[in-house]
Amino acid sequence: MTEKIIMPLAGALTAIISIVLVLMGNPANMGFCIACFLRDTAGALGLHGARAVQYARPEIIGIVGGALITSAATREFAVKGGSAPMTRFILGMCVMIGALIFLGCPLRMIIRIAGGDLNAVIGLFGFAAGIFLGIFFLNKGFTLKRTYNVSKTDGFVLPLISLLLLVALLFFPAILLFSETGPGAARAPLFMALAAGLIMGGVGHISRLCFAAGIRDSVLFRDFLMLSAFISIIVAGLIGNIIFGQFNLGFENQPIAHTDALWNFLSLTLVGLGSVLLGGCPFRQLILAGGGNSDSTVTVFGMIIGAAIVHNFGLASSASGVTESGKFGFALAAAVMLCIAVYNTYNNE
Repeated sequence: MTEKIIMPLAGALTAIISIVLVLMGNPANMGFCIACFLRDTAGALGLHGARAVQYARPEIIGIVGGALITSAATREFAVKGGSAPMTRFILGMCVMIGALIFLGCPLRMIIRIAGGDLNAVIGLFGFAAGIFLGIFFLNKGFTLKRTYNVSKTDGFVLPLISLLLLVALLFFPAILLFSETGPGAARAPLFMALAAGLIMGGVGHISRLCFAAGIRDSVLFRDFLMLSAFISIIVAGLIGNIIFGQFNLGFENQPIAHTDALWNFLSLTLVGLGSVLLGGCPFRQLILAGGGNSDSTVTVFGMIIGAAIVHNFGLASSASGVTESGKFGFALAAAVMLCIAVYNTYNNE
């Protein structure tokens, strides 16, 4: 009974916090976007030169910190790793390529739907298609092998990096890059964004919220509990957006989105497949990394490097649509991901 209450509450809280962050300055329909915020953070560290998307997002720092604090408080902090870390790194890169072609992670996909963006509905169908493909490989025996107890220090790598990033933001901002225009310049006040991240980190750990697991579990186990979080985000987000005049139903004139239906579908198909192979969506990877999972830490690093590659080589989409480089990058990432899926399904001795 407790889980049946926690999951929809987690979804509703996610929607409320997202709306507040937008009202306080975050980009429209982007109260939270793990892909976008990791991209901005990569830019702040100088890993890419796209001046419009450079800001060390406090929300990311907070999510990691919130997961660490909550897992420690509940005595669930456990340092695990050793499950194909380099494969996970590559998958993280591929997931980020798909997310930035779509212009958002699965969490932002749901937030965009709550804001009336019908392009994200097409993305949802693609995300589900990718998850179904991932389930096919799971049923055939896909595995990245088990995790092991590893050095305690491994579990604190991402929390420590997050702490150092926060120190830089607060006391040494000159060593970071900051956007003056574009999405990177649209930001809620630092401490509000940090608090929102801390709350979401705690909520994510307690609820085990994962935007790929909701669909995966409903298909594999007929467990629809996680889907209740999806529904509550959409319902609470819809109500909030209508109240504050942020609801805009349609395909056109949506904030930080494009209307290319085929690529909205295909890009999130890649994200859905990658999330199943990794055992969690980008948001879940951050939560696991904060809770001591070094494999998820490696995956997060892969996503950060993936974001750098996307912007250094012109793969990212814009409101004008998908670039030719983005289409090539998608094809390459899809081929790599399918090779990983096939190899780890049929050669898993």
